[in-house]
Amino acid sequence: MKRLFLSTVMIAAVGLGAVAAFGQAGEDDVAARQAKYPLAAKAGEDSHAIDRAPKGAVNQGKFDDKTWKFGKAWDAPAGAKIWNPVKLKMMQGGKVTGGTLFSATDPETYCAMANAGYDFIWTEHQHNARDWKTTERMWAACPYAKAVPGVRVAYTDEREEQHALDAGALVLVVPTVRSYEEAIRARDWAFFPPLGRRSNGGGQAFALWNNVPGGYRATINDNLVLILMIETLAGLKDADRIAKIPGVTAIFAASGDLGNHSGYDGRVHLNDPDYEREINIVHDAAIKAGVRLCGPFAWVDRPDFTCFQAGTESAAITRGVKAELGKLGDTQPVPDVGPWAKK
Repeated sequence: MKRLFLSTVMIAAVGLGAVAAFGQAGEDDVAARQAKYPLAAKAGEDSHAIDRAPKGAVNQGKFDDKTWKFGKAWDAPAGAKIWNPVKLKMMQGGKVTGGTLFSATDPETYCAMANAGYDFIWTEHQHNARDWKTTERMWAACPYAKAVPGVRVAYTDEREEQHALDAGALVLVVPTVRSYEEAIRARDWAFFPPLGRRSNGGGQAFALWNNVPGGYRATINDNLVLILMIETLAGLKDADRIAKIPGVTAIFAASGDLGNHSGYDGRVHLNDPDYEREINIVHDAAIKAGVRLCGPFAWVDRPDFTCFQAGTESAAITRGVKAELGKLGDTQPVPDVGPWAKK
């Protein structure tokens, strides 16, 4: 019994020692955390950060998101040059073409288009059902092709634009912009703060453009091409204000949908005055705002248009074969019998 009592005392003593040691270790851990985060709020206490700032903070007084002085953490390096060739060409006043990848989903077709001579590839997401993972794989297959990756998203939406930009888009086309307020939202989801509200969550873009001069996060706001499409009567009403929004690179006079939404179609009735008035409203808005003016490639010689959506991959293949074969194209004989015979 005496031996048992001693053992119990010893165990208790060891236990108390362990508790004491644990307590000391806990205190040391708290001290270490406080040393690591000297400005952190104390555990369980209200720091009143909403009302007052720590000593040395730039933003003093009561917190106000509207007067917040933005920090310098993501400023582009002094003298940083534009690395997106499409943005550079637009700034120089050159004519920019985007080849439309409408239905293809395989990287080989995308890369063939991207190296065919266009400035960017207009990857279609508005009128095609392809998913973002497919587009991401295509862009990753040849990120440094002659044409940079671009996309027309389905609509003005944070998720749509976030997927496009995180996948690596350098040209972002937003369709059917119907108001100044919608255009602001399209701009906000496209750019990082302080110009916009894009979330910094990573994605393939940070790998594709990791080594650009100045780094992707600090320079993409200056390199992104944002094209807003004016396609409706409501969009025409706000065209002047839309074109002047900071961050908008170009506005696009949508040749098809302007006719669709107005009942007049200059593509069918040549030089229809009501249709031409619509196109000229977009033209005037771009000229007054000093931004680029985009339209279909058929308007390549139209005054002041310098940005164009070219044909699809299927149309490009057809044109390419005709150019390659010349007089030998479509010269096969017509059999008298069988599936190729005249009906």
